[in-house]
Amino acid sequence: MQIKEITARETWQLRRDVMWPEQSINYVQLPEDESGQHFGLYLSGELVSVVSLFVEGERAQFRKFATLPQNQGKGYGTALLQHLILQAAAQGIKQLWCNARQEKAGFYKRFGLQETNHTFGKGGKDYVVMEGSIRLPEPAVGAAE
Repeated sequence: MQIKEITARETWQLRRDVMWPEQSINYVQLPEDESGQHFGLYLSGELVSVVSLFVEGERAQFRKFATLPQNQGKGYGTALLQHLILQAAAQGIKQLWCNARQEKAGFYKRFGLQETNHTFGKGGKDYVVMEGSIRLPEPAVGAAE
């Protein structure tokens, strides 16, 4: 397993394939992608998980967090999010937030994020805004090469 910083362009195909497979690649491109930091997790040279970080002072949003379905539930997403949290902490970020799919809120709670009262729908999916103070993560469990 290898985690490294990647370009926005390198995230787009996986974002689309996992999050919005019925949409065009343009649907997952963000106007602010060029100003963000993007991280990818690779297994044997294959990109299997991506996430993007957008910093605003001491607060940052992570977006477009996606892991290939066949690699979900194996600790890879956890490892990638832990990496992002460490990178954010090293940059002096104090608070993280994200727009989480409702059914994934429990995953983000493990990292200290809490659901807010702000919810919305997009493309037939329900989202909740989650936020929390940076909490340094425990080592990943279950991630194998």
